[in-house]
Amino acid sequence: MPQLNPNPWFLTLLMSWTIFSLIFQPKLLQFTTTNPPSNMNLTTTKTTSWIWPWT
Repeated sequence: MPQLNPNPWFLTLLMSWTIFSLIFQPKLLQFTTTNPPSNMNLTTTKTTSWIWPWT
């Protein structure tokens, strides 16, 4: 079963992750997000309890 032999595939995996880490990842991280997170004010609202008509 040749697919269990890691010799030809380990180098391919290693090279592809090296290329991804060194070339593509910094290029992808340069993009800015369209909606940057902002500081939201945490306000508490007073809620009224539900009035059940059958009680």
